[in-house]
This record gives sequence, C-alpha cells and structure tokens, in this order.
Amino acid sequence: MKHSLQLKLGQHLTLTPQLQQSIRLLQLSTLELNQELEQILQDNPLLERDEEDAASEVLPDPPTHTADAETQHAEAAPRDAADTDPVTAQDDSDWNDYSPAGSDDDEGDYAEGSIAGSTLREHLLNQLIVSPLTLRDRTLVAALIDDLDDAGLLSQPLADITESLQAELEDLEPEELETALKHLQNMDPTGVGARNLAECLTLQLRALPSDTPVREAAMRLTTHYLDLLAARDVGKLKKMLGIDDPTLRAARTLILSLNPRPGAAFGADDTHYVIPDVHVRKVKGMWIASLNADAMPKLRVNRVYADILSRHREGGGGQLASQLQEARWLIKNVQQRFDTILRVSQAIVDRQKHFFEHGEVAMRPLVLREIADTVELHESTISRVTTQKYMMTPRGLYELKYFFGSHVSTDNGGACSSTAIRALIKQLIAAEGSKKPLSDGQLAEVLSQQGIVVARRTVAKYRESMQIPPANMRRAL
Repeated sequence: MKHSLQLKLGQHLTLTPQLQQSIRLLQLSTLELNQELEQILQDNPLLERDEEDAASEVLPDPPTHTADAETQHAEAAPRDAADTDPVTAQDDSDWNDYSPAGSDDDEGDYAEGSIAGSTLREHLLNQLIVSPLTLRDRTLVAALIDDLDDAGLLSQPLADITESLQAELEDLEPEELETALKHLQNMDPTGVGARNLAECLTLQLRALPSDTPVREAAMRLTTHYLDLLAARDVGKLKKMLGIDDPTLRAARTLILSLNPRPGAAFGADDTHYVIPDVHVRKVKGMWIASLNADAMPKLRVNRVYADILSRHREGGGGQLASQLQEARWLIKNVQQRFDTILRVSQAIVDRQKHFFEHGEVAMRPLVLREIADTVELHESTISRVTTQKYMMTPRGLYELKYFFGSHVSTDNGGACSSTAIRALIKQLIAAEGSKKPLSDGQLAEVLSQQGIVVARRTVAKYRESMQIPPANMRRAL
C-alpha cells in the first residue's frame, strides 16, 4: 500500500470557548445564572461583584427603551412580593382530579394548608408512639404508614403488603393487617389509610356527628353510587336512594365539603420563586419592555489583581492573565445575554400589544421564526431566550414562551391563536347555564358563528387542556 499526502479544502464551524459560554448563559434561568456566577466568582479571583457601582469594567445599567426617568424600574427587588411571584405546583382546590364527580361549583373548594415542621409520616408515627398497641401491632401500622402516598391513601393492596411482610414477621395472617389498617384509619387526619377515594370520603362522613343532616344519604352515595354522582345521573340516584332533589343536592354539598387528600396538608409546599427578567409598562400610549435591574448581576474586574498583573506582565503571570481574560469574557457575555432578552421581549410586546390591552382573547398567533427575523437571530437562539425567562405585566407574570402559539383559520381569511380560542371557550363555559351546559359540538358552533372555524375534537382538546370537565359532568344536580 502506497502512502501519499493530499491537500483538502473544507469549511466547518468551530465554537470558541467564549461562544460556548455565551450560549450556555443564554439558556439559563435567572436563578440558574446566579448560581453559576457564584461558582465562577469563587474560582476566579479576577472577578467580583460590583457592590459600589464602580464605573470601571462594570456591567452597565440596563437600557429601558424610554426617554424619561419615570419609567426606570427600581422597585423590582427579588425579595419584593410585588415583583417576585411564587409559581407553586398546582394543587386542585376541589376533587375533580380524584373523582369523576368533579364540580364547577365553589362549594367544592377546601383549604390545603401546610402543617409546618411535620410530614404526614412523622405526624402518624408520633401518634403511634403514644398508642396502647402491642409492639407487633405497632410494627404493622408503621409498615402501612410507609406505604401511604402523598394524599394519605394506601398505595398498595393489602395482599401485596402482607406478602412482603411475611418474610420479616412469622405467622403473619391477613386478618392482622386488616386490624392494623383499622388502627391507622382511626388516626388523625380523618380519612388517612383509605384504599380508594370512596373509602376516604366514607371514613370522613362516618366521623361526623350522627345528627348531621343528610349524613346517611351521603354515606350511601360515597359507598355505592359515587360513579352515578360523577355522571350526574339524577334520576337513577333518586330512585336508588329513595330521596328527593333537595336531599340529593344537600348530600352532594356535604360530600364536596370533605377532603379527598387528607395527607396533602402535611409537609412543605412545593413552591418555586420566579424573578422576572423583564417588566412591561404602558408609557405615553406605548407598551415598553425594560429589564429588571435587580435581576441583573453587576460584575467587574478586581482592580487590585488587575493592577498587579499590569505591573508584572513581563514576569509572565499566565494563570492570572487567563483568568483576567475569562472575567472580561463573562462580563461581556452576561451583558449580551440581557441585551438579547430585552430585544426579544420588546419584539414580543410589539406583536402582542392587543393582549396587554384586552387580555387572552386578543392574543395573536406568533411563531419563533417571526421574532427571529425581526431581531435578526436564529430560531434556536429565540427558543433559548424564551425558555425560563419571565415577563412581569399588568396582567400578571408570564413565561416568554406563553406568547407563542399556533393559529386557526377564520372564515374571513384571517387567523386566530390557540390561546385566544381557549379564552373564548372558557368564557362561553363560564356563562353557560348550569342546567344545560354547552357540549363540545355546541361550543364549536358558537365559535363558528363568531368566524372561528374549529372542529369539535379541537374544542374538546382545548377544553381538556384547561382541565374543564365535559358537559355531562358540568351539569348541576
């Protein structure tokens, strides 16, 4: 085999360390950015926070796109409740997600306060310690406690738990675990240890005083007819229970006052705090986006180390020189990150100004390509900018991605955004009669009368995405 040398010309893209850092910083949220900066500040002595707003090599104050000083945002401190909104993991205020018998009425709401400093397991074990049970019974109850889910319900069948415990406890009989379950179900909170929703509600009803109105009818509903109650089958329910309309409504109201998640009140809330990157205000008739100055880290090069390095350049100092260059890169990339966020945010605001004026029903269709062409950036960059970046507006706090959405054609040749259609569906359902709720087909027909051509299955998809039950489940008893 003969060896030879060949010369080839070609093109390829090389990502410099500075460009890689710029891309990484751009896709981080504000909280993640601060965490990354803290680590860099610890590793690089040439970089420090500008606590005194020094003018030399400092991250400049953010531009605001406004001409007068009154539009400057100085009230947006991260610890200010007005500008730092908690985004909390959704916990439903009624039990639509736990039973098909969900209701659109307000009487289904219940509070789920967090009991500070105590998890459900700790709360139950504290009761178990002071109980008069034998050691074996306590062991069995403790095993059941370990199998409870976050709602306080038993997550496994008793047969499976018995089988798993038989290897540890000799001569374990299923009846023993049944007895242990009874002990658990007598603990606080009422309803804990239930094997399903029906048992959970029945336990709570059983704990009410015997003279509670419609208590017996409600217990029969939860024990035997919860599915019929979910389907709003009024005729069959009255026939099965032998009761009239007022009694059935009172029993339903009593059931909706119960807590389908007795264990959810324990432990810490899963709360995430979001710092808005951008504020939107109406200034002299125009909607203007401005950066949240307090969300921007102010950085500078450490003068002491920089002066030492400048005086001893001829002596080498390779490590310090490298760290000085990295510090300057970082300051520039952080500034560029926020400038890009502001440019993209203002472009979004310019296109969604009707949303800020009139709300969701006025949201227009918007895709990444449209913003990318406006600010002359790639779509992938727009995607990074709009992920985990938040905009504080007079209508609330929104992620930048919220303002993008697909479109549905209208009969006049225009387009309507999916967000606007969801808002219209929500308005129509809120205004419907509780005795005759609108079906998906009727909703589609009403929308078509307003010039929005949308199929019934599309209406159903949007309704389900908003966690609104179908018409038969919205019908009042």
